[in-house]
Amino acid sequence: MNSVTEVTVTPGCQFASDNTAGACPEALNAFIEANAGSQASYGNDRYTAVVADRLRELFAADCEVFFVFNGTAANSLAVSTCCQPYHSVICADVAHLETDECGGPEFFSGGAKLLLAESSHGKLDVASVEELVTRRTDIHYPKPHVLSVTQSTEMGTVYSLAELAELGEVAKRLGLRVHMDGARFANAVASLGVAPSEIVRAAQVDVLCLGGAKIGLPVGEAVLFFDRRLAADFAYRCKQAGQLASKMRFLTAPWLGLLAESAWLKHARHGNAIAARLAAGLQAIPGVTLLHPTDANAVFASLPDEVHRRLAERGWRYYTFIGLGSARFMCSWATTPAEVDALLHDIRQATDDNSTS
Repeated sequence: MNSVTEVTVTPGCQFASDNTAGACPEALNAFIEANAGSQASYGNDRYTAVVADRLRELFAADCEVFFVFNGTAANSLAVSTCCQPYHSVICADVAHLETDECGGPEFFSGGAKLLLAESSHGKLDVASVEELVTRRTDIHYPKPHVLSVTQSTEMGTVYSLAELAELGEVAKRLGLRVHMDGARFANAVASLGVAPSEIVRAAQVDVLCLGGAKIGLPVGEAVLFFDRRLAADFAYRCKQAGQLASKMRFLTAPWLGLLAESAWLKHARHGNAIAARLAAGLQAIPGVTLLHPTDANAVFASLPDEVHRRLAERGWRYYTFIGLGSARFMCSWATTPAEVDALLHDIRQATDDNSTS
């Protein structure tokens, strides 16, 4: 079976990624407003500084804020800022840094090695992290220097504040910087029902890559340095990597719409609720098994091969290469209850047909 169902996709059949959704109305309106008239370039416009201040208010921290085009650049540049080429970065064996950045962290760091810690439902195993750090101290071993934590995880789970505090304590005790991949940070905040600052503080995060595109921006992510010393030359890294937008206002202005009246949190809650609806429906279908808790906006399920084939024929699109061959259904800010119910209907019908064939 192909890693992605190869079909002609009709509107409403997109569960492959929360990236498939368009820009949310709040962000799109702010984007259109920024298009009026002329503005200074390279971040000197009237929007960029305001958005940076809004993010500082949101996190209740005097952090340095930068904006880049995508998550690969955000993660790769942030991690490379935290380490030297002879260092290593510890991440979960299913982390995006390892599986989906095309060697970006290694490239931009000049050779820092990723060390893979064991994980359960996407969450780092603390004992495995400590073992990797303390395994060797000789000069032949790439010196561990960064711990990368994904919140919410690649498997759709969310670390509790207690779990984050345990990881943060271990990281600081062992002399590690903490990078957080927050591509779906908003969904984690909505799931936990806490202030964003509590997550950062619990994990003792040095740098956060804050996802924007998956929660409703047309494009772009933010990189927040809570240890401002690490950000000293980050602007140069962004420029060298082709991440300095000449028309920066188009990356930053949409954040104003997303942050106004907590629209980002409203959309994250919606995505989480829609995923919970899908998970509950799947649990009721014989022959379908949920593989991970549904804490955020991702649902992982095991389906018979014939059901995959029938769903592909009916135009449903989703990934099967994430999570060891399981089906991953992503719910976005724009996914509707009707779309979930239609998917569940087709899965039920496909499983019924499969059981009687």
